[in-house]
Amino acid sequence: MPTGWKVAIVTNGTADNQLGKIQRTGLAEAVDAYALSGLEGIRKPDAGLFEIAARRCGMSLAGGGWMIGDHPVKDIGGGRAAGLRTLWVDRGTSQHQEHEADHVVTDVLQAMEILQAER
Repeated sequence: MPTGWKVAIVTNGTADNQLGKIQRTGLAEAVDAYALSGLEGIRKPDAGLFEIAARRCGMSLAGGGWMIGDHPVKDIGGGRAAGLRTLWVDRGTSQHQEHEADHVVTDVLQAMEILQAER
């Protein structure tokens, strides 16, 4: 990730399941914050979950940012509702799904290239 960026995980799911994944994979140490629906009582696409993540990063959604995700409604719709630019990682499972993503990629490496170029 480019220097100076804040990175947060915003995810739906039960707290113990999602927190366990974040800790076991080492992501807890690699990101600045996370907001888990199971802990917060709200779920994506609710912009409130994105607000919590931004606040925990010491940031505000008013400052802009990006949502990278693989669900066209929960991730992309939620990110847009929160005022974020969006990158949809289309794994081919949501064919004909409506979306308003700023960019569509097929893998995270392509997403990183776009973030670098858009910086």
